[in-house]
Amino acid sequence: MYRKISAIVIPTIIAFGIIAYMLIRVWDDLLEALLHVVPIYLAIGVGICLAAWWLRGWRYRFILHGLSYQISLTVSTACIFVSQTANLVVPARLGDFVRVFILRHEYNTTYSEGVSSIVVERVFDIVTVAILGAIALIFVLDVPPVYYTIVIVPLIAGVIFFLMLFFLGRFSAENKYLRILLTMLHEIKRASLSIRSIIVLGFSSIIIWLLDILVCVSVIMMFGQQIPFAVVVLAVVVGNLVKAVPITPGGIGTYEISLAIIFGLVGVPPAISTLIAVIDHLIKNLVTLAGGIVSIYFFGDWVIPSIKSALDAKLGGGKGSDR
Repeated sequence: MYRKISAIVIPTIIAFGIIAYMLIRVWDDLLEALLHVVPIYLAIGVGICLAAWWLRGWRYRFILHGLSYQISLTVSTACIFVSQTANLVVPARLGDFVRVFILRHEYNTTYSEGVSSIVVERVFDIVTVAILGAIALIFVLDVPPVYYTIVIVPLIAGVIFFLMLFFLGRFSAENKYLRILLTMLHEIKRASLSIRSIIVLGFSSIIIWLLDILVCVSVIMMFGQQIPFAVVVLAVVVGNLVKAVPITPGGIGTYEISLAIIFGLVGVPPAISTLIAVIDHLIKNLVTLAGGIVSIYFFGDWVIPSIKSALDAKLGGGKGSDR
């Protein structure tokens, strides 16, 4: 019991401790900055965020189609909403397992197919973000070397992963667990490595992340700031790559401090950079939360017990089995 509680409580305390530290150190300037906001850009940011979610649902529907499952855009988007909402609460991105259970309940997918679909989504996200970051680095001067590492390492890892998928047919295994792993890799290859899949998933991923960046641009405009677009791209890229390391639920705290530091490098006042980072992430998380709540009602009463069972099993060390 204590293990389960600490697995959730400790990362949450870390997340809100980081946010509290960022806000308290510039509190007076924060209050002054809030007096000069232009609210219309907040509404624009929310609209862009919703458009990005719709496109995420469309992309996930395409991934599942590659695994021979035909689902509606509403269901695919709702699946992502529910799992990402769970990720706002629990650590280590355990909320992703909720999506696996939803797909199994609604479409009788195997566990490996559910996990494989998420891996495809995550790989295209990380590689796309890294590519955008690498392009941004060309236009941003005097960037500390650590940011090159943060951007280039995921890019190299993505290339190695796709090369491994390309040569996958040459591998076989007698070990049960290695066979399960190879089965998942074959599913990932089937859903992502055709020419059509690479073009569709690659192009849609670029649009998704440009929309994510435009949400941040809207927040910047809300505070009347002028920050070079390449700097905004780099900040959002680094924030999301840091957030991918599951230190806190939903990357709360680590995302904000990453953005604030990079904005500070180009002379944005600490109070403004903090506000931009916090509100940008708040918009995205609140839209996620609202969409998750609606999606839970859409799927029905069985979802909450399923989420609880899935998280209890994972936090308690339980293991599921495939069919």
